[in-house]
Amino acid sequence: PGDIAVAQVEALRQVLPMSGALRALNQVAVKAKVAGEVKEVLVRAGEAVTLGQVLIRMDTSEYQAKVEQAKGSLVASRGQLDIATKSRDNNLALLDKGFISRNAFDNAASQFDIAKANVDTARGALDVAQKALNDTVIKAPMAGLVSTRTIEPGEKVSVDNKLLDVVDLRQMELEAPVPTADILKVKLGQEVQVRVEGLPDAVAGKVVRINPATQSGSRSIMVYVRIDNPDNLLRAGMFADASLTLDKRDAVLTVPTTAIQNEGDKAYVYTIENGKLARHNVVTGLRGVDSKGNAVEISSGLQGGARIVKANLGNLNAGTPVKILPAAKE
Repeated sequence: PGDIAVAQVEALRQVLPMSGALRALNQVAVKAKVAGEVKEVLVRAGEAVTLGQVLIRMDTSEYQAKVEQAKGSLVASRGQLDIATKSRDNNLALLDKGFISRNAFDNAASQFDIAKANVDTARGALDVAQKALNDTVIKAPMAGLVSTRTIEPGEKVSVDNKLLDVVDLRQMELEAPVPTADILKVKLGQEVQVRVEGLPDAVAGKVVRINPATQSGSRSIMVYVRIDNPDNLLRAGMFADASLTLDKRDAVLTVPTTAIQNEGDKAYVYTIENGKLARHNVVTGLRGVDSKGNAVEISSGLQGGARIVKANLGNLNAGTPVKILPAAKE
């Protein structure tokens, strides 16, 4: 029975095999925006986070002091501006009455401009100090999962030190090298079936990017396949085998590839009819994969339901009696 197959109408796909590693489409390294001591790390690797969730708190004492200092400077500069404003207004009235010279008024106006600029500078310094204080609270830049944590409470960090990695697994990408000899067959939008060890079923994807250059040290070009992953079953770093659909037929008569025999430029298959081998010349079409494995489309010469011999029969010919043995019991 293992050498017998049945010609059936099936969907047939011509495929290009690929393999590579999965990566999260969206991933962010969470870095320190200010230097200082880490007081709290509120998440661990593997935990889910939401957009804007507080992840880390740093020591605020130094930055709070700078905010208070900047507030004091702003209050003082505003006081100086009030004095300069009154002086300018008084000198303008005296100038209009001819009691002071233009130079005296210009000096008062200049002091007003300086005081106003000092207020603007103090306000800017307060904004900078307030932002630095706000940056001691580090929040999630997106929703996702914490994939790595590289910091612990009590450690000191500098600006741009990486603290955490957050990944969004809802969309994944397969990065797969394709030989240059096959790359012209690959087109944007082509369907891809992706299989990962441990998952019972293949998941669907499609080609979204093709690298314009070959990989260094190899004659291959990287192809990127987008995969929806709403249940987070796929994880970054998983190795995947994939088959890219180059062509497909939705409902055609197929037989296993091993059933096709050739004589010159003619193709034929052996069937079992009335207990004997029968030869059928066939016209083949697309070669690819059906639900059972490697298969060939039969355009003509065979009917659906025919019992096909998959194995090479050697010197046996049409008309030879055949007995099908029952499957061996385990």
